[in-house]
Amino acid sequence: MRFLIVPGLLAIVGGGSLGAQSAPSPTNELPNPYRTVEGWAKMPPGRSWGSTSAVEIDKDGTSIWVAERCGANSCAGSKLDPILKFDSTGTLLRSFGAGMFLSPHGIFVDRDGNLWVTDCACTGSAEQRNSKGADGQPLGHQVYKFSPEGTLLLTLGKRGGGRDSSYFWQPNDVLVAPNGDIFVAEGHSSAEAANARILKFSKDGRLLKSIGKRGTARGELDQPHAL
Repeated sequence: MRFLIVPGLLAIVGGGSLGAQSAPSPTNELPNPYRTVEGWAKMPPGRSWGSTSAVEIDKDGTSIWVAERCGANSCAGSKLDPILKFDSTGTLLRSFGAGMFLSPHGIFVDRDGNLWVTDCACTGSAEQRNSKGADGQPLGHQVYKFSPEGTLLLTLGKRGGGRDSSYFWQPNDVLVAPNGDIFVAEGHSSAEAANARILKFSKDGRLLKSIGKRGTARGELDQPHAL
């Protein structure tokens, strides 16, 4: 279940339901300024919500971007668009990304309104996590930059992933600084061989720095999940 909170509105955008007994209790005597709206986002006919991994507010301040795993917990083999944009009433405005993703995970809107999405390739069965695209090449372990209209502008990482000096292996989240620097949190596993680090790129996608490694000591990380 994903919750989106904006002034005056608490919207449940996907997965599960909020029962009466699970509703949060007030923590002070002031009136609750929010209201809950179930089923706010309206999916296309015949389509249901899958795992909704990320939600982000558009540059316009009212539209909502959602990364959704194609009605399941993986987009492997699906022809559905995993990237969805809804207006303030929950009406679907735009969707794209079919055939590009295995497991959309992190999402970010930069100051120019461009949309960044990570594909961790970290959910579903082993077969799904190792799926290939229509061209027979591996999918997953990449970070994509899209225009607000859904045009692919930049891709970071190689298809199928890479470890150690290569990248990425299960990227979780992405953030773009005001000066255009790109930060990616990588590592969705506790396995000994897993990557766990933050990678910094220039605005044109050139790797500048790798920060941290897997471990529990000072400066080390274990599954850096969000930025």
